[in-house]
Amino acid sequence: MTNAFSLFSTLKDRIARHEARVTTVGLGYVGLPLALTISETGFPTTGLDLNEARVAAINAGERVISYFAEDRIRNAVAGGRFAAKHDFATLAEADVILICVPTPLSPAREPDLSYVLRAVEGIAGWLRPGQLVVLESTVWPGATATVIRPILERGGLRAGEDFFLAFSPEREDPGNHSFETRTIPKVVGADDARSRDLIDLFYSQIVTQTVPVSSLATAEAVKLAENSFRTVNIALVNEMKVALEAMGVDVWEVVRAAATKPFGYMPFYPGPGIGGDCIPVSPAYLSWRARDVGSALPIVDLARANNDNAPDMIAGRVAVELSKHGGRPITGARVLILGIAYKRDVEDTRVSPALAILKRLEAMGAACDFHDPYFPVMPLTRDDPDLAGRRSVALTEEAVAGYDAVLVATDHTRVDYPLVARSARLLLDTRNAFAARGVVPAEGRFVKI
Repeated sequence: MTNAFSLFSTLKDRIARHEARVTTVGLGYVGLPLALTISETGFPTTGLDLNEARVAAINAGERVISYFAEDRIRNAVAGGRFAAKHDFATLAEADVILICVPTPLSPAREPDLSYVLRAVEGIAGWLRPGQLVVLESTVWPGATATVIRPILERGGLRAGEDFFLAFSPEREDPGNHSFETRTIPKVVGADDARSRDLIDLFYSQIVTQTVPVSSLATAEAVKLAENSFRTVNIALVNEMKVALEAMGVDVWEVVRAAATKPFGYMPFYPGPGIGGDCIPVSPAYLSWRARDVGSALPIVDLARANNDNAPDMIAGRVAVELSKHGGRPITGARVLILGIAYKRDVEDTRVSPALAILKRLEAMGAACDFHDPYFPVMPLTRDDPDLAGRRSVALTEEAVAGYDAVLVATDHTRVDYPLVARSARLLLDTRNAFAARGVVPAEGRFVKI
């Protein structure tokens, strides 16, 4: 029996018996739900994060992600199968290591693998024979094999023989109550059969369906294809919104009607732009890699530019509507932005178009405040450190009436829309929030944009 086969067989047996010790590196919106789901299926699980305050909060059972069940983290910690740590030394005990760290864009709008590289360097220092290492973070096709693997092999261990290397793109959708980590099919890929068999076996214990693919690069490309599809269609519907408005047609009614077609159509809805760490990022990674190999994705690039420009378009539209409704110039105008999260009912401002709009309006001379039930105080963030410390305005009739315009940028559920409709001098809705709730604002003071 070869050493490679022995290592493979031992880990395979430990996974099958739910005895394999699992560590997720990164405890954000991907790593924490994944770690909890794994521990809930019976695997002893550790979450590793370098943010000591977050580790302490998790170990104290605090509800650090608002859409979790209130006692989910507390129960996981109390049950003894899950704990959070901040020291890479914990990796020495792991059989399966899952990398779930951010992969944002650089200031030049190109792939930034610095978080991944930091995590992999840390793992390399504790790598031992018989471990399975799985990258979940978004990367360009070929990155795991050409960037990650050489770092892990520096110490002399070889992927597919001494340790096992795989890729499985994360598919978390924060705040989605219809799909959760366990019920979302998991794509799994590797460049050797043993690594592929191990990751397939592992995730088959965790999720309802695995989808094995032939290689690391194929699995990496799946995530980029999924989000490039969304990017193009979001850009398309936002472009249609402008054109249909000029024709006197409501794009929201058009999309609702078109969505009744049972084949060949999927509804996408207009909005103020795209946000999060997926849709704005994945197409950029795909386009960058395409140029790197001498190809191009002009449709994807056009859609990216369209989406990137959406916040500027919205800010410009606010200025136009202020001028039309009472001749108020944007300079000195007071604007209240409803919702600064990038999507409904989550406490997440990563690449939020709402914040891009706020910054653009202020650059144009407006004075902006915000109301967001998930952000009483704007925290220090990677993307918008200059906004840290700003406070959410209490939503009262007097407060709302004091603004020249109120802009709905994120349609959180926990907002008193009837109050806003009654009180706003000028109400601008980018999310169809009022019509969707049957709230009818006063005619002449309301604009869908």
